[in-house]
Amino acid sequence: MYLPQKQEPLQCREMPAPVSSKQSPLTLVRRLRRLREHPGVRGLVQETRLAPTDFIMPFFITEGPKEALEALPGQWRLPIEDLLKHCEQLVNLGILGLCLFPCLGPKYKTPCASAALDPDGLVVRALLAVKAAFPQLVLMSDVALDPYTDHGHDGLLCPQGHVDNDATVQQLCQVAVLHAQAGADWVGPSDMMDGRVGAIRRALDKSGHERTGIISYSAKFSSAYYGPFRQALGNKEKRALDKRSYQLDPANGRQALLEAQLDEDEGADILLVKPAGLYLDVISQLRQKTLLPIAAYQVSGEYAQIHAAAQRGWLDLNACMHESLLAIKRAGAEVILSYFAVEAVKGLRSF
Repeated sequence: MYLPQKQEPLQCREMPAPVSSKQSPLTLVRRLRRLREHPGVRGLVQETRLAPTDFIMPFFITEGPKEALEALPGQWRLPIEDLLKHCEQLVNLGILGLCLFPCLGPKYKTPCASAALDPDGLVVRALLAVKAAFPQLVLMSDVALDPYTDHGHDGLLCPQGHVDNDATVQQLCQVAVLHAQAGADWVGPSDMMDGRVGAIRRALDKSGHERTGIISYSAKFSSAYYGPFRQALGNKEKRALDKRSYQLDPANGRQALLEAQLDEDEGADILLVKPAGLYLDVISQLRQKTLLPIAAYQVSGEYAQIHAAAQRGWLDLNACMHESLLAIKRAGAEVILSYFAVEAVKGLRSF
């Protein structure tokens, strides 16, 4: 018969005293914490830094009064006179670039996007006004037809209802030349039509605008994160518009690299990835493939979700803003389009 042994009561043992570094049993040749212990050292070895000159600030412009955008806190639809006030702020902060997106009423939207070719249109007048008042700023115009079409697509539709690639490209060339004449330093074809970069380059050169650059939306994905942007353009009812026949499938990274290679071959000066934060892998891979500068667009949905979480108290707005932008640059982008541009530059000294 088994008889359990009498057990001694448990004794509380004191924790051993901390071992000093001189007595440490570890024999480490490399202690990376030496590079992180002191704030000054952390600053000296910091690999990636944000600067005011990294940013292009997107602006929504309108024929109407200034209007706050509910889905994009801190952003507005701006008439030209208010746009100029914001441009002065950019200059004072050292931000050198801006991009314009027109918010037009229904009367300006037609199936053939005719308002895009108006020599007295909103974008043309805005470019002329900004260039006259602030010649030091780098002006980028969005070259796409979706702000001007009543169906919301980035191109013209054929009778069967599909986007007509070649007819769209012809009109985009006319838009690009019109914007260059008004003072755009860079045109940004964001439509994802085949062959449009080469065609725009030839049109610009033929019209005497060989100095106007092309920031090509080379890897623009059919993303669910464009909703607030479409609302800002007045296309709230078209948020679910299917653009998968021309924008990239989010699943296809290699196809994005191929698109960028074709745009580079056709004469693009800067290659752009959109969205940015969800496609850091594409930015990084593209950085290994090209010697051209890379731009990345932190889109409306990325901006809105950080604000929404911060409003709930779930995230620190400034810290998440800075980290998200730092990640984009670390991945390999030299140029960042972001609605955070102004606030980020104001807060750079905090980091």
